[in-house]
Formats: sequence, structure tokens, C-alpha cells
Amino acid sequence: MAKQMVRHPAGTPQKQSVALDRLDQSILTALAEDGRISITDLAARIGLSKSPTQARLRRLEKSGIIMGYRALLDPISLGLDHVAFVEVRLSDTREAALRAFNTAVQQVPEIEQAHMIASHFDYLLKVRTRNMAHYRQFLGDVISGLPHVASTSTYVAMEAVKEVMLPGLE
Repeated sequence: MAKQMVRHPAGTPQKQSVALDRLDQSILTALAEDGRISITDLAARIGLSKSPTQARLRRLEKSGIIMGYRALLDPISLGLDHVAFVEVRLSDTREAALRAFNTAVQQVPEIEQAHMIASHFDYLLKVRTRNMAHYRQFLGDVISGLPHVASTSTYVAMEAVKEVMLPGLE
């Protein structure tokens, strides 16, 4: 049985023991591959009847392991093919400043990912925009205007070799 770290919407990790057995893992794997799978098909795939499958699914949702369901969009088809990774150094790293930065980052749709880093910089952001001109404007207007930003360094991705939403669970 695995202990999972569940990230709550507020952004603060809270330890929560969730026992995941083989059937739970199978449910998560099936949903990661096809979030639109019917309960009937999901039950058949994991080898349970519908009622216990539904009960397990509700438990996984309630515990926060399953955070939601959404469509995966192809950013390239939407004209968002410019990806930049941005190192951010903050001028203040006290808890209130980190919270202010975290809250502001959550509101910016172009920032796909934001990670606090143990390094010579404080955060690594993954930013997706239409092109270099749009990124340059975004960097000056948005990223540089985030709370407590002291400096940034940008690395432009030339090609995505591997992008996965969630690695295999089994």
C-alpha cells in the first residue's frame, strides 16, 4: 500500500494516508489513459462489478487522488508552440513573499508549471506562448511584475522530446 502526497487547491501539501491497492492502481491507470471510460467498461477492465468500482472511484475522488477530469488540448494545434523555461530569483524568500508569488503565479494561464527549486534560483516556470515576440512581451509585462521578482533567466525549448501528464502507475 502506498502513501500519497495530495496537493490541495490552496497549494499547500498536506500529508494524507491513502491506501492504494492493485484495483485502485488499475482504476487510476485506466482513467489516466481514458478519462471518459464508462463505469461499465472500467469495471470490466479491472475485474469488479459496477457498484464496488463506483465506490472505489468516489473514494479516490473524495481523497483528492483524482483531482478532476478534463480534456487534454494540443497546444501546437492551438498556436501555442513556443515553450520557455524561466528561472526566477526572488528579492524576498520569507514565507509571506513566497505565498504572494505562489498565489500570483496560479492566476497566470501562460504559466503551465511552477516549481520551487533548491538551487541558486528560487522557481522554475514552464511558460507557453504563441511565439518569441509574445513571450518577450509576457516576460516584461507579467513575469517581471510578479510579486518579489528580482531577476529571471530564460531557456527556450527547441523540441518536446517527452511530455507526459502522469507516468504509468503500474
